[in-house]
Amino acid sequence: MIESIRTRRMNDAFLPGVELDSAINVTSDLADLADCDLILAVPPAQHMRATLQAFAPYARPGLPIILCSKGIERGSLKLMTDVLAETIPSATAAVLSGPSFAAEVARGLPSAVTLACADAAMAEALAGALSGPVFRPYYADDLIGAETGGALKNVLAIACGIVEGRELGRSAHAAVITRGYAEIVRVATALGGKAETVAGLCGVGDLVLTCSSPQSRNMSLGLALGQGLSVEQALEGKRSVAEGYESAPAVRELTRKLGVDTPICEATAAVLAGELTVDQAIESLMSRPLKPERE
Repeated sequence: MIESIRTRRMNDAFLPGVELDSAINVTSDLADLADCDLILAVPPAQHMRATLQAFAPYARPGLPIILCSKGIERGSLKLMTDVLAETIPSATAAVLSGPSFAAEVARGLPSAVTLACADAAMAEALAGALSGPVFRPYYADDLIGAETGGALKNVLAIACGIVEGRELGRSAHAAVITRGYAEIVRVATALGGKAETVAGLCGVGDLVLTCSSPQSRNMSLGLALGQGLSVEQALEGKRSVAEGYESAPAVRELTRKLGVDTPICEATAAVLAGELTVDQAIESLMSRPLKPERE
């Protein structure tokens, strides 16, 4: 892949047909990144810790590291900002999250995202550095809210894919998105984030996109499950990572630890773990005790 990018300016594996800018350099040596003004950290969430640990010797104090991966680390149950704080504590943490399929961004189609950083001046500066004619970051100071929206929407997208694959209708699809959003709000606020953050691009926006298109790796996984494939069959031959599959066990464990009710995430994790069939998961959700909508 490195040689293909270097010589042909193409990433055939993940962005076929998209010519990469000639200014982009490619390397497999993390030492080459030591002089960068900022870093966008994009490995899958479950590999973020190892990647940051490998880069740590080359990170100067205060270096802005923008975390783009969406998930909760299995075992530790930590968000990516927690992982960064433990591996490169001198870095300035930021989170980039929102409705943005990589292929569409690479093709120059318009998109808008959230860029969260505790330092308001740094957030504005980073947003300015990343913005372009068709890429618009809105800055915020709530990293927890931005991360939580990104992590849970991947699990919820699998649930929406199951709805589509089972042909349960648009009403059920809308219900999963709406009640799934309520789960995101509960988890974000329990962790110390703000409800208004997940009402924006990094929450509602990302949730709607990921739950509405088979282009989403997570929704396509759920679609296959809803059509009757096993988890193993649905994942077979996939080169890209469905973050929701990787994070679902951690989301379930974390929400139980927090004492937060997340029935859709719970049911999805149970299906992925082979503890419930798709039909059993649907029945369990539809037979829950009636309750006020705001609870």
